Amino acid sequence: MSENAALVIRGGTILDGSGGDPIDADIAVSDGKITAIGANLPKGADEIDARGKLVTPGFVDVHTHYDAQATWSNRITPSSWNGVTTAMIGNCGVGFAPCMPDQRDMLVKLMEGVEDIPEVVLTEGLPWNWETFEDYLDALDARQYDLDIATQVPHAAVRVYVMGERALRHEPATAADRAAMAKIAAQGIRSGALGFSTSRTINHKTLAGEHTPTLRAEEDELVEIATAVGAAGSGWLQVISDFDDQDSEFAMLRRMVKAAGRPMTVTILQRDAKPESWRDLMGKIADANADDLHIFGQVLTRPTGIMLGFEISQNPFINRPSWDKIADLPFDEKLAILRQPDFRAQLISESNPDERLAYRVSCWERIFPLGDPPDYEPAPDQSIAALAAHTNKSPDEFAYDMLLEDGGKTLLYRPLSNYTYGDLETVKDMFSHPNSLVGLGDGGAHVSIISDASAFTYMLTHWTRDRTRGDKAPLPWAIKRMTRDNAAAIGLNDRGLLRPGYKADINVIDYDRLRLHAPKVAYDLPSGGRRLIQKADGYDATIVSGAPVQIGGAETGALPGRLVRGPHDAG
Repeated sequence: MSENAALVIRGGTILDGSGGDPIDADIAVSDGKITAIGANLPKGADEIDARGKLVTPGFVDVHTHYDAQATWSNRITPSSWNGVTTAMIGNCGVGFAPCMPDQRDMLVKLMEGVEDIPEVVLTEGLPWNWETFEDYLDALDARQYDLDIATQVPHAAVRVYVMGERALRHEPATAADRAAMAKIAAQGIRSGALGFSTSRTINHKTLAGEHTPTLRAEEDELVEIATAVGAAGSGWLQVISDFDDQDSEFAMLRRMVKAAGRPMTVTILQRDAKPESWRDLMGKIADANADDLHIFGQVLTRPTGIMLGFEISQNPFINRPSWDKIADLPFDEKLAILRQPDFRAQLISESNPDERLAYRVSCWERIFPLGDPPDYEPAPDQSIAALAAHTNKSPDEFAYDMLLEDGGKTLLYRPLSNYTYGDLETVKDMFSHPNSLVGLGDGGAHVSIISDASAFTYMLTHWTRDRTRGDKAPLPWAIKRMTRDNAAAIGLNDRGLLRPGYKADINVIDYDRLRLHAPKVAYDLPSGGRRLIQKADGYDATIVSGAPVQIGGAETGALPGRLVRGPHDAG
């Protein structure tokens, strides 16, 4: 090794992403790659003292929605604040390319509903300096970031591009439509996308209630696209489905994988109505892998849930008549009215006419104070219902008054999936399965109700160190799940391991000090748009391609992140 390495990370405890035991050593970095690992390496041009700290590969997040943010911002936060050095966008079949000029409003309305990104933010922020998917890649390629961006071809955008209004009406694709969509998907893969994504869930809809254009796409359409992706020679298929008829749906997905000869990843959630159905689905996934059909179940490290608060887009009192009168007011004006005793009494006396929404936002046995640091595995005796029972207040009154604390910025937590039994044992079973991947953080999406881009930090703080309500996970194994496993799954074999010749994407972590902060509201999107952000203490350094993008929690100004085109090998 040359004695003038650009950077030496000195004396850290290395967890290299393989799942093996830690070692204490130095790491030398030059030209964006790791050049040596060992004891007492020669001095570098720059050095980071990592003694007493963990040194890990940068985290690879395979499920984000920064498709819009990546066009206007160089900083892919909050993911880059949470140790992520590679983020994959274009999930769930939604994105902004390809798109003809007269179709832009269609995709904006779809993304506004599916991913909870306000229309005004997208209208002001998106530069629309593309039409084809290849144009979109070129637009991203011209930009610089604080992490690397990988892409997928989104089915909804492709379907609208080819079929126009017929796609929104969920009409079957003609033979010509299918051929055109397959060609676009294959061209996208050949131009550098690492996957093709589609959505088959009724939960993805516009604010007007129109379902995503891909919901009823027929098997011949999906198989023809999958076949074209396979012929392009790389990339995976990403699918979210309701699995209402699990046997039939999964059999179709198997046929897609067989036609493509490429891997597939499927969202795995525990739903209260069918709390053990996910185990059946993972069993089918295991059987498929035994038959050489490579399918991964993608899981989150905590419940999929929402935040409730007066400053954000949902709270326990939305859709009640009095709330509707103040819903669109600026926060300060809204807060002044909420503090009026007469208004409080009136709002609490009312009910939500939408029973499904009411269950979502005011089922008090399933709603909890979030706290700081946030508690994503709250015990039943910490629910709003249980806490209110110890006072002279109703749950509505108790929650209302709690939400007024901290200047009206208090957040409540509502687990929606993965929490049927009131703990995270199910989640542990999910991410421990040999055919699962850790993902579903949704960074960049649902920006006013969730902040799950921090789920990787939570994997370390909760699962390997702080958990008290059940078994923990081994630290080396947890690092492997967030690094090497995810990188290999999407074909990025140049990262996810700390080895000479590998890309120098590295985290230096003060493990004892690692701590998630509670989410906070920021108004930093285009047009002053609102989003939840979440930071963490304990990331002493995050390094992308050998350049530190943050040191001690402060941004360095370096933007070494780039668009990733196609699969990569080490060396």
